[in-house]
Amino acid sequence: MTASSAAASQMPAQPDLAALKARQQGAWSSGDYAVVGTTLQIVGEELCEALDLRSGQKVLDVAAGNGNATLAAARRWCEVVSTDYVPSLLERGRSRAAADGLSIEFKEADAEALSFADVSFDAVVSTFGVMFTPDQDKAAAELMRVCKRGGKIGLANWTPEGFIGQLFKTLGKYLPPPAGAKSPALWGSEARLKDMFGASAASIKAERRNFNFRYRSPEHFLDIFKSYYGPMLKAFAALDAANQQGLRSDLLALIARMNRADDGTMVVPSEYLEVVITKR
Repeated sequence: MTASSAAASQMPAQPDLAALKARQQGAWSSGDYAVVGTTLQIVGEELCEALDLRSGQKVLDVAAGNGNATLAAARRWCEVVSTDYVPSLLERGRSRAAADGLSIEFKEADAEALSFADVSFDAVVSTFGVMFTPDQDKAAAELMRVCKRGGKIGLANWTPEGFIGQLFKTLGKYLPPPAGAKSPALWGSEARLKDMFGASAASIKAERRNFNFRYRSPEHFLDIFKSYYGPMLKAFAALDAANQQGLRSDLLALIARMNRADDGTMVVPSEYLEVVITKR
């Protein structure tokens, strides 16, 4: 083996990002994320308050899901465009907006290739959405590109240490991610945010917050997530019966460690970073 071939063999594997994106899109299109997403509404409201949004500002919600931050911004009389690459989730957002009498534009879009002109928006937001993009640096660059100078990017990202971060770590024990793929939980790390946004940011403010997952019981949480939360639905579907039981047991053990309810219900705090980036 030559020196060059030896060096090449030691290089980390490069993931097929296009294939990974297609697989992720399939996962998020399965089930019905809106069932879970609706419970997270308070995060969108708090993020819009952290951004100090003002009436008439143009706001883009990226990887919006069924529209938590979208609705929150529209309630503050902003001009909102809500985007996702899963059409069924945009349709759920449309239904919610119609029920609340809110005027919002919904548009199918890829977070890594946004179809908007440079410096188009006063604020760009994403709650537990853009963090799941395969090409993290490209997605971060797109958020910055479409944001006006002096504008703000608002993010809510699960941390690696929190409940959802640990849930994905548990899933990874049974279905390891592709070699070389970056963990979505890196978006919940201040160091990684600085790496992705620091060169173009006037400031990056990150506050650690908790969202409480409240369910009838740990088993109820698992049943809902197995039925409606794409990544978990797909994980269980890919495993044989023995591994399904092992995963279920590990997830229940994780919940038991973090559950602060003592009445049979589930109240599990899940840490996330509430991030406000001001563009230079």
